[in-house]
Order: sequence, then structure tokens, then C-alpha cells
Amino acid sequence: MQSYRKELWFDIPTRREFRNITPDVDACLAESGILEGLCLVNAMHITASVFINDDESGLHQDYERWLEQLAPHEPTSRYRHNLTGEDNGDAHLKRQVMGREVTVAVTGGALDFGPWEQIFYGEFDGRRRKRVLVKIIGE
Repeated sequence: MQSYRKELWFDIPTRREFRNITPDVDACLAESGILEGLCLVNAMHITASVFINDDESGLHQDYERWLEQLAPHEPTSRYRHNLTGEDNGDAHLKRQVMGREVTVAVTGGALDFGPWEQIFYGEFDGRRRKRVLVKIIGE
């Protein structure tokens, strides 16, 4: 059994963004040399997410609107967390809804996706460097 680990770093200039990181994860898989196994991809920050879905701009706009309805950024006074001096209480809740990580099977040296599936990094409190862990195990 082989093991591979790499950190992908992102510096999102805006508060929120959805970014397709499938090419980055594909590059990690190629670098790992693993042909059969599992690939874990997880956000290493509590205001960011990793999830799988379709790379369709209308869907991403729907996510943005839906998440803002669930946990609006303003007024920031609505969140007890923000009493610490932060203004990102909503980002923690958005991350909880969108999830921390995904695991994808590796088959024949490729990510074993269903139709239209892609891996995304979701940023909910950007404007600083954050990382995503890619951990691949297998043979």
C-alpha cells in the first residue's frame, strides 16, 4: 500500500467563491502513481468546504443565493461567534452545510466519478491563504 499527501493552497481575493479543483486533484493523482485506491480531499479551514457537484454556473449562483438565505452574512450581530471580534459566523454555518471533505475512488489511475461530477473548493471567508489536503492511498 502506498500513501501520498499534498497540500493545495488557495488565496481567494473575495469573501466567497466556488472553484473547480478537479484538475489540481487529477495532477496529485498522476504524481502519486497510485492506480487503485481512495482519494480524500478536505478543507483544512473551518470556513471553507470541499464538495462534489456539477460545474454549471447557474447551480453555483443557486448555491450562493441559497446559502445566503440560510446564513446571511449581515447583520453580523446576529451571530454570537462574532462577539469574539470576528465577522465570519455565517461562514462557519455555510461550511457545515456544504461539508468538509470528499472521498473519491481511484480506478485505473483515474478519479472514478459519476456523470458530471467535479470536485470544488468552497470559500466562505476568503481574502487570506487557505489550504486543502489531498491524501491518496492505494496501490
